[in-house]
Amino acid sequence: MKSFTLLLLLTALSAATCVSAQTTTFQVGTTTVTVTPLVDNLQIPWELVWGPDNYLWMTERNGRISRVDPVSGQVLPLLTVPDVAPTGESGLLGMVLHPDFGTSPYVYIVYNYLLNGALKEKLARYTYAGGALTAPLVLLDNITAASTHSGSRLLILPDRTLLMTTGDAQAASLAQSTSSLNGKILRLNLDGSVPADNPTPGSLLYTLGHRNPQGLVRAPNGKIYASEHGPSNDDEVNLIEAGHNYGWPNVEGFCNLPAEQAFCTANNVREPLFAWTPTLAVAGLAYYNSPAIPEWQGSLLLATLKASRLVQLKLNATGDAITTTQSYLTTFGRLRAVCISPQGRIFIGTSNQNNDKIVVLENKAFQPTSTATALPGPALLLWPNPARQIVRLRLPVAPTAAGAVEVLDVLGRLAVTRPVAVGQTDLSLDVAGLRAGWYVVRARVGARTYTQRLLIN
Repeated sequence: MKSFTLLLLLTALSAATCVSAQTTTFQVGTTTVTVTPLVDNLQIPWELVWGPDNYLWMTERNGRISRVDPVSGQVLPLLTVPDVAPTGESGLLGMVLHPDFGTSPYVYIVYNYLLNGALKEKLARYTYAGGALTAPLVLLDNITAASTHSGSRLLILPDRTLLMTTGDAQAASLAQSTSSLNGKILRLNLDGSVPADNPTPGSLLYTLGHRNPQGLVRAPNGKIYASEHGPSNDDEVNLIEAGHNYGWPNVEGFCNLPAEQAFCTANNVREPLFAWTPTLAVAGLAYYNSPAIPEWQGSLLLATLKASRLVQLKLNATGDAITTTQSYLTTFGRLRAVCISPQGRIFIGTSNQNNDKIVVLENKAFQPTSTATALPGPALLLWPNPARQIVRLRLPVAPTAAGAVEVLDVLGRLAVTRPVAVGQTDLSLDVAGLRAGWYVVRARVGARTYTQRLLIN
């Protein structure tokens, strides 16, 4: 019996584990930021995405896709992609979820695989159903790959097109070749087809001249930013604009050498917003705009590998220049992934190849204010909003027949229901059992349905 118990313990320790909340703090101006380990024993978490179910969705370079409870740290594996080839710095890389996940439960991933013994890269779509990822559909494949310089991040734009970064696969000249998909940012429709309004008709190329872009984010004002590994000099953060050339390998960093200046003039080169020499090994990139840490509002947050720190890049009002930089979080080793929750919490994934972690950065003193807006016409009133335990609700009209009030999660699943009697306009909802995140409160009153957003924190 003792040996059986020991076996169970060893098995548990071999899997990703929640870690005890040994917190530290640091200051960002007057704001105290608390750092709490969430989960450890991971294997190079490459991508972290905030899901519509209020969980973190995670890829690990060895091929595993999981959901991570952002409160408890529990890891819920969804799939190990069967043909991932984790070779060197390649393997399972970027991931993005369809923005209409409730009706289109699709998960897009990019990863490296072997084709006739050669390392390649592909973009695939899976369908989420019943707590699993199924029905793989290849949207783009047979892209040249190597053990390094594979990219790759994914980003879905509001027009429902997808951006995908690719590296030069250790063949620098491919970045300037319009017949190659390497060293580019590609733009696809969500079915893998070529958007009609791409810079070059019939081509997936959106921008070219990239070495190894491993960060990609869109700000609320529509501007798109990418972080990119340089050689031994000139790591870059770029403002991505359709049709532009970003110089590699003819230009490293800024157009500040005579040969570079001539190339830049002739080839529509967009210089970086910022460049680092010596390099930091720049990786994941996120845009922070939460009032939770006001000093970081309007900033890019950049994870770095070699430099082993989180870098804040403060943007100017128009988002086309970086005004200041500041470094934080220097005690966790290599940092690769950055994800920001709707409540302004920052989740960081390490990349040390041994007992990797996710840590949480937050201002514990911050209390969100309501961001809910009423639909046109009579309003369904909720207070407090955000809420923790009890929500008060007032219907705009007294129902003439019995009805119901429902609380739905972002996937449209019923979380709480409460009957409404004839003539009843005021009632309370117990939401203490709901996890933090966004919900929709829906009230059915006769032939009318009223909805209002609710934030649980």
